[in-house]
Order: sequence, then structure tokens, then C-alpha cells
Amino acid sequence: MATEPNEPKSRYLHYLEVVTGPLEDKKRFRQYRARVKRLPGHYRVAAEALERYLMHFGPADGSGAMQMYDDLAELLERSAADGTPIRDVFGQDPVEFVEAFMANYPLGQYRRRERRRFTDAIARAAGEEPASSRGDDLS
Repeated sequence: MATEPNEPKSRYLHYLEVVTGPLEDKKRFRQYRARVKRLPGHYRVAAEALERYLMHFGPADGSGAMQMYDDLAELLERSAADGTPIRDVFGQDPVEFVEAFMANYPLGQYRRRERRRFTDAIARAAGEEPASSRGDDLS
């Protein structure tokens, strides 16, 4: 079912990706999950907890999210190989760590749209012109 890079996708693959998202991202996510599964126990628990947090609050979607997960796997693989304690990786405030980690990745389309919608609604409620109609970038 895979196509060569320059080969056009079949109609079936095109429609499938419209519904489910890019197949390459799904393959990358399965590879990420396999990497996490190979981590030592406490690193795996930390990775799964961080992944769960990112699924709810993460800024990225699609390939942006996959880059974030790949980087997470690499960070934990290196930490495990070096024997770095979990607290040395995440610090005493794991939320502070994850917020700093997420700041390195672009907002996903959904979050960007909802942020813009929220900001515009507050501007309208305050009797101001919404930022999106002024052309301001709210990413």
C-alpha cells in the first residue's frame, strides 16, 4: 500500500489519510511506542506519564507532535543509558519541565484556532476589534 516518494497516491490512500491523518505519522508513532517499550521500567513510566500529559495539553499535532515524541524518546533513552535519575531529568516540578519542553514546539492547528477564537471573543466582549481582523498573529 505504500507509494514511492514521487508516485501519486491512490484515491483510496488519499481518502484514508483525509479521515485518519497521514499514514507516515502513524508509522512514526508506532516506532516511538516501540522505543518507549524498550526503556527501563521507571523511565517507561515517566515517558508514558509525559505522553499522557502531552496528549491533553501538548501544543502540537501531526508531524509537529511526532517530532516532540521522537525528542522525548531520545531524551529518555540517553538518560537511561547515562543512568541519569528521573528527578535530574524532570526536576522537582515536572509540570515546569513539561511546559518548558512544550515551548520548543509549534502550536497545533486545533490549539492555534481555539486560542484565536477565545482571544477574539474576549476582544469582542470588551468592545474591541478582534486581533484576527487586524491581522495580528496569535500563534
